[in-house]
Amino acid sequence: MSESELADLFERPPRPRLRIGVGAAVVLVLVVLAGAITLAALRPTPSLGALGEVSPTESLQLSATEPPAGVPSSEGSTLLVHVVGAVTSPGVYEVPSTARVVDGIAAAGGLADDADPSLLNMARTLVDGEQLRVPRIGEAPSEPVGGEAAPAGAGGAAGGGLVNLNTASAVELEELPRIGPAMSSRIIDHREQNGGFGAVEELKEVAGIGDATYEGLVDLVTV
Repeated sequence: MSESELADLFERPPRPRLRIGVGAAVVLVLVVLAGAITLAALRPTPSLGALGEVSPTESLQLSATEPPAGVPSSEGSTLLVHVVGAVTSPGVYEVPSTARVVDGIAAAGGLADDADPSLLNMARTLVDGEQLRVPRIGEAPSEPVGGEAAPAGAGGAAGGGLVNLNTASAVELEELPRIGPAMSSRIIDHREQNGGFGAVEELKEVAGIGDATYEGLVDLVTV
């Protein structure tokens, strides 16, 4: 063998082996791609709930427990009260549906310096649309204006909303200014022991009712 033939032999690349290596690489890539596609196809699709959306079932549950839009809930109902008189900031205020007179006064900034709260029943429940007047010292108490007045009871109220001293219950008497449980009990004891009141002036005969208390009651009671 000549030197030129030997040189050609060493310089010639091993073509068949190279072709086999490239083919194997292509086959390997195809296998990897096929496996990736298979895994993607088998992977479960995330539900709407997992993405933060509300599923149809959850939507039905919400609609069954929540009130429709625009319909107020009875638990959060409120009422409007017009507070006037001896308060810091007279005006119309929104208060809870269970608010009492003391809550209405608090909403108006509290009592003024010249207010006479003893003429009011601070525990009385407010009604929607009423005008709550806080009397000043020396003024006579006034009945609530507007709204639905609370019923006085079966036999306690006479014509004009006056409380009948001879038929009023202890609860009805305690609605009057400066009349608490002890005083209402004395009034009832007095009428039972004396066969009833013959005149409103006889209230002065009840222990604990002085001139100031009587003046606050005389226009609110009858016999």
